[in-house]
Amino acid sequence: MEVIKSRKITWRALGILVIFLLFIAGVFGRFVYIQAAKEVQDEDLNELIEQRWSQSHAIEAKRGSILDRDGNAIAEEVASYTMIAILHPDYSRPVTDPADTAGKIASVLDLDAAALEERLSRNDLYQVEIPGARYLTVEQRDEIEAMELDGIVFRKDPTRFYPNQMFASHILGYTERDMSEARMGLEASLDEYLSEEDGRITYQRDGQGRRLAGGEHSIEPAKDGYDVKLTLDHKIQMVLEQALTQVDEEYSPERMIGIVADPKTGEILAMSNRPSFNPNEYESITNYTNFAVSSRFEPGSTIKAFTLAAAIEEGVYNGDELYQSGTYQIGPDRIPDHNGGRGWGEITFDEGFQRSSNVAFSKLALEKLNPDKLFEYMDAFGFREPTGIDLPQEATSAIADFRPIDAATTAFGQGSAITPIQQIQAATAIANGGEMMKPYVLDSISDPETGDVIHQTEPELAGNPISEETAARVLELMETVVTESAGTGQPYAIDGFDIAGKTGTAQINNPDGPGRLTGHGNYIFSFMGMAPADDPEVVVYVAVDRPEIELHESGSVPVSKVFRPVMQQSLQYLNIMPQENREEEVSDAGEVLTDFTGDRPAEAAEVIENAALTPIVIGDSGKIVSQVPEPGSQILPGERVFLLTDTSDYTLPDFNGWSGRDVHAWANLAGLSVTAEGNGYVTEQSIEPGAEVTEGQQLLIELGYGEAGEEPAASEDEAVEQEETSEEADFEDEEDEEEDFFMD
Repeated sequence: MEVIKSRKITWRALGILVIFLLFIAGVFGRFVYIQAAKEVQDEDLNELIEQRWSQSHAIEAKRGSILDRDGNAIAEEVASYTMIAILHPDYSRPVTDPADTAGKIASVLDLDAAALEERLSRNDLYQVEIPGARYLTVEQRDEIEAMELDGIVFRKDPTRFYPNQMFASHILGYTERDMSEARMGLEASLDEYLSEEDGRITYQRDGQGRRLAGGEHSIEPAKDGYDVKLTLDHKIQMVLEQALTQVDEEYSPERMIGIVADPKTGEILAMSNRPSFNPNEYESITNYTNFAVSSRFEPGSTIKAFTLAAAIEEGVYNGDELYQSGTYQIGPDRIPDHNGGRGWGEITFDEGFQRSSNVAFSKLALEKLNPDKLFEYMDAFGFREPTGIDLPQEATSAIADFRPIDAATTAFGQGSAITPIQQIQAATAIANGGEMMKPYVLDSISDPETGDVIHQTEPELAGNPISEETAARVLELMETVVTESAGTGQPYAIDGFDIAGKTGTAQINNPDGPGRLTGHGNYIFSFMGMAPADDPEVVVYVAVDRPEIELHESGSVPVSKVFRPVMQQSLQYLNIMPQENREEEVSDAGEVLTDFTGDRPAEAAEVIENAALTPIVIGDSGKIVSQVPEPGSQILPGERVFLLTDTSDYTLPDFNGWSGRDVHAWANLAGLSVTAEGNGYVTEQSIEPGAEVTEGQQLLIELGYGEAGEEPAASEDEAVEQEETSEEADFEDEEDEEEDFFMD
């Protein structure tokens, strides 16, 4: 028994020894492997050390900004703050008085103090975010921090901000507040350029997390997004936005469209729609469509300008030729003139254009041009194809050309549907001596770090549909639409400027059944105008869809309330002087203005007064840094010369009796934004004379004739009320007579 027991003990001992030796061998083998291969369980040993003894932080990059043509940011990344309340007693300074803290916060952020107190009184959480206290501005944070409230801290969160709110919102689009996703507009279509790439810094640390002196470190630099510069003019866009908002509030139309363009280059200076939205409050958007680019509709009679151009270019237009207005029979269909088919008797084709006669343009299309030739010009003017403007979701047109009557209806603006931006492109051919320019809104894309321009848009010729001579003749006739007593465009006249233009009234398909909408105001009223008429520098298109107008009002009233201030102030901002001043300049060259930059204001003023001119000094200290008119300009006796000094605070003068042009000159130098209402000379100003103003302030001026001692040639009301001068005035009278055609 002892021998057996001894053997068992021996075998157990040997087993334990074998296991121990195998363990030692395994450890030794692993040690040798680590020494040779530097790997531990397939992980790099150096990587393990790095993870334990290194620290890494992200370097935040910024999303690129979107800028107007002058470099002002209209979409940018800014710092915002989220408020956090720390409630746990282990924190050095937790919230100790929830009621007092809630009351003070609510007074700044307009929150419910009772609900806030309840949230701050919770004892089951370490910290809480404050509802309604996200994306706070620097000013809001500073105001709350100044209260020195226990337990209230702030987390910095970058956010996308649109400083001008509704400004060009359908062009810009928007991103999520945290910029995690670009949703629409240029923010989405140019996201690859605007997007940023965060960097990272990595360094070695000690046991307390402190950076080791002389330790290794690496930096992956952050890459900010590119800046995008647009062709939009801040002042013109602002005027357009204000005019649209005013008309929207007064007439509550279904929608409105406004576009301002430079016909020499195709640059879009302003573009907006109603309904619009504030990109900072994108949750409340009701209209995502940029109607100026992404919607098509029958243009109405604005297209007659292009039919006229085609007939002149083909040599088949005789403006003195007589025709019988009223109605025109095309097989089973009858085309009436817009005054219930009554017409104006036997009139010339020139008068037919002024009165916007449908019969005149049906005859031009079918008897003078022929349908094939008309549609060739529709192609040449770009109405078949999208313009290719650098904005997303451009709509295509729908040109009806199946039957002979389609040529007639297309010629006067019905049956075919085109986009507003197509009309702007086509209008540049008339305004630019026959050269049609492709519209664009993107000026350049550049690196904000280096200033290197990675993309620059150059003006692009889109075609030559007509000759320079034809363009000049069309402009002459378009001017008579505004100036002649028979013209439908009289409400669009602007004192001091020659306007060439064409009115339009488009019917709308009945959304609830067959046929078209009828009744007073149930149309799309529009106007396409250019100025100065002899050599246009600005093209403005305005369309107002179904405004709520009084029975005594025509559709031209709301349209003109957008067109006139936008055109007038666009011309003033672009330093285009009124016609009477240009004529005086030609007849009397006047004085050649000296360069006063660098001079003392008092010395310069004395020189100006001695030349029988009126000096206006902006600022009361320093030296002159800028002037209007520019050095070398020819100026007539009595005119104002504006001198800007190198101070930042200015005293507002009494503008009473000044022209709008002079007020804009003063404001442009001082950096103020001006909105003018009316025509003539200043009668009221929103900021009192003598008040100190700084750059960026808003100034409203009212213009009239009471202080200047002059009377306008004709009041707007008189122009609007002239019998049968507006093509839309009598639509309600013709509903029954025209149904046999328009229901076709």
